[in-house]
Amino acid sequence: MRLANRIRRDVVEMMGCDGQTGHLGGSCSSAEIIAALYGSKMIHRPQDPHYPGRDKFLCSKGHAAIAQYAALAECGYFPKGELKTLKQLGSMLQGHPDRLKTPGIEAGTGSLGQGLSIANGLALAMRLDGTGRKVYCLMGDGEIAEGQIWEAAMAAVNFKLDNIVGIVDKNNMQATGFTRDRFLTDPLAEKWSGFGWHVIEVDGHDAGALLDAFDEADTVVGKPTALIANTIKGKGISFAENNAAFHNGALTPEQYAIALSELDARLAELEQ
Repeated sequence: MRLANRIRRDVVEMMGCDGQTGHLGGSCSSAEIIAALYGSKMIHRPQDPHYPGRDKFLCSKGHAAIAQYAALAECGYFPKGELKTLKQLGSMLQGHPDRLKTPGIEAGTGSLGQGLSIANGLALAMRLDGTGRKVYCLMGDGEIAEGQIWEAAMAAVNFKLDNIVGIVDKNNMQATGFTRDRFLTDPLAEKWSGFGWHVIEVDGHDAGALLDAFDEADTVVGKPTALIANTIKGKGISFAENNAAFHNGALTPEQYAIALSELDARLAELEQ
C-alpha cells in the first residue's frame, strides 16, 4: 500500500538525523493499519475535522503518534510542511497527541493503557447520538500489560459496544526487548475472546486483509471486536526491524539515508 510507505517515509523525515529521537519502530509496524483506516475504511473529512458523522481513531499507544501525524498530513488535515516542526516549541505536533493542538486528534493519549477507556466513552456518546459510526482504538502489545486496558475491555462487553474496534499492534516488542522476555501478554486471541470480544487475527502488513477484517467487524452485533494485527517492529527499514533500539531512538546521517533509500525503492516498486 503506497500510503503506508509514504507514512513511513514521512516518519523518517520527521525524525531527521540531527539527534532528535522518535518512536520509529512502533510507528512503522502500525503503518498499514493506520493507512487502511485513513485511506479507505474510515468516514472522515480532513477539511472538517469535527464532522459529526465521522469515524474516530484513537492512538492509545500515543508514542506512535508520528505515524498518525503523517497520515493526517497525507490526507490534508494540515500542510505537510508542518511535519518538519515535530516536537518543536509551539508546534502543533508534539511527542504525544494533543487534541487542542492538532486537527484530527480525538483525545490526548500516551499515558499508556488509557486509550480504550476513552474509546468506550466516545462509543457510548456516539451511540446516544445515533451516528452509526465506529471508534477504532490502536493499542500496543506491550501497552496491554496495563490493567486499565482489561477493565475497559470488560466494560466494552458489559455495555455491548459493537461500535468499537480495538486493534492490537502485535509486533512482539516493547521499549527494552521482546515482550516474551519483558512482560508476556500472549495468548492475545484467547484473552480477548475470553473477555467476550469478537476476535479477528490478521497480517498487519496486508492492507487487503486488514480491510476485510474491518468489514467483518461491521457485521458483529452486540459485542466489540478485537483485531490482533501481527506486525514487525520497524517494518520497512532493514536495520530497524525487530530492533528494540529503534523503539525510541535517533537516526545517524547514514541510517537516515539508508531508510529513505529503502522506502523510496519500495514506493517505486508500488508505482509500477
